[in-house]
Amino acid sequence: MDSKGKEIISKVLKIILPISISVAMIVWMMHKLDFHKIWNIISHDCNYWWLFLVMLFTLLSYSIRGIRWGYQLRAAGIPRMPVAAESVSIFSAYAINLLVPYLGEAWRCVYVARREKAKLSTIVGTDIADRSSDFVMIVLLLGLALVVANPALTRFFDQYSFGRDIESILSKWELWTGIGVAICVFILCDIKFRNSKFFKGVNLSISRMWQGFKVIFTMKGRWAYLFLTIAIWVCYFLKIYLVFFAFPFTRELLTHPGYALGLLPGLVAFVFGSFSMAIPSNGGLGPWNIAVMYALMLYGVSHTDAAAFSIVAWGTQTFMTILLGIYSMFYIAMTKRKEAKAKSAVEN
Repeated sequence: MDSKGKEIISKVLKIILPISISVAMIVWMMHKLDFHKIWNIISHDCNYWWLFLVMLFTLLSYSIRGIRWGYQLRAAGIPRMPVAAESVSIFSAYAINLLVPYLGEAWRCVYVARREKAKLSTIVGTDIADRSSDFVMIVLLLGLALVVANPALTRFFDQYSFGRDIESILSKWELWTGIGVAICVFILCDIKFRNSKFFKGVNLSISRMWQGFKVIFTMKGRWAYLFLTIAIWVCYFLKIYLVFFAFPFTRELLTHPGYALGLLPGLVAFVFGSFSMAIPSNGGLGPWNIAVMYALMLYGVSHTDAAAFSIVAWGTQTFMTILLGIYSMFYIAMTKRKEAKAKSAVEN
């Protein structure tokens, strides 16, 4: 098969695979549920006023992420962009990710590179570092959950076959031995075949990631970067925690003794949902819903109620993401029109 055929197959898989995963998981999630009952819960038991706050924090989290990325871009030598442009780069990326997972990351790098006439490789390095800091935050949140919400996580591993399967796999010495051997083999192959096309590409990607991540600790405004990182993840948490106030069955968790005003179940649901985003799907549809359902069921929420919660929480954030994507289209079009007029005026 020629390279063009492989490229076409790769592009088709990038579109079909996430859609297939989303559809399969939604079907699996719904096959034992009464959809009419879920709809009644959503239409009659939900206090929609809280969802406006969820939309507000969705907007705020994306804007802060854009501002934070601006610090990295300037550290990499990219001229300062308007806050609106920084925000639009994130609005569009998340909207595009609803269609094709991870494509939004590539789009925002191309957008900034073209807008600022900068090297794409430099922008990609900052994007990789941006996502690396997210990975660090997720690991820290998991560590926090293991400490403060250990009973719930223990119930997950004991109560559900899926959890028991994960625990069984992670406890096998063969797994960790295999991972260690694979890493050693990879390092030896890298040393032996360092000049091959494959390992040159791998080493270049690792170098970009490290250079982009390293600059966080030396760049001007690194403390602002740290503050904005915390602010982003506080907003992310609030996007799911505020939905607790919208339903009677989750409002009960807010007053339950030992749940710290619902912060503990909120943290577990947040961590479960964050890890589910590693599964390629359209905006987390399917994996995110199921992960949040499992988290809420650990705290006594019924399967049906948890499904209604996850649908509303995901739907609210997605609706706001679509609106911001539409706004971004108009912003980019108007910006190009202004630039064209200014160029025409200079030429005349």
